[in-house]
Amino acid sequence: MTEPLRARAGELETDEILAALREGRRVRIVTELLGSDHEVTLRHDGTIFYCDTPTTLHKHETEDEMRQCIENQGYAPTREE
Repeated sequence: MTEPLRARAGELETDEILAALREGRRVRIVTELLGSDHEVTLRHDGTIFYCDTPTTLHKHETEDEMRQCIENQGYAPTREE
């Protein structure tokens, strides 16, 4: 199995995260919540994208849905329009 890509929230661009997921890599993002670090695992099984948080498993059927999740949750830096 390929080693997961690890980063803190905001260190990787959305496209970098999605490229790693398309390659079959898991992406582990460390994010801060209420003063503590928490790890979120993002993955793609070839059909469904998954966001596995400490409290919930989110499923996304399309890359666009996954992109929106990554950006809404702050896992990638905010894009300036």
